Amino acid sequence: MKMNEISDIDALEATPTPSYCKKTPKDEMGASWKASCKSQGLARRDGKKSHKKPGGKRVTMGGKSIKGRAHGGWIPDYGSGSKSASKKKKK
Repeated sequence: MKMNEISDIDALEATPTPSYCKKTPKDEMGASWKASCKSQGLARRDGKKSHKKPGGKRVTMGGKSIKGRAHGGWIPDYGSGSKSASKKKKK
């Protein structure tokens, strides 16, 4: 396939494969793919951020491979395209 045959849609829909997420060091990944790997539960999360699990228990994210809500997990989506982010816009 030649570069001029690749459409913009193909580039936008590209996601990292599980083998890429597991084999590539996080410092060598692009920011978007690193976030995608974390959301899919294929890369460990870092930091001291915590979230409440359903049921009320608070869990720290650092060092754990936990899926985001978009991929069947329980961690809320705070990205720019999520509903919770649009509620927080300044008026």
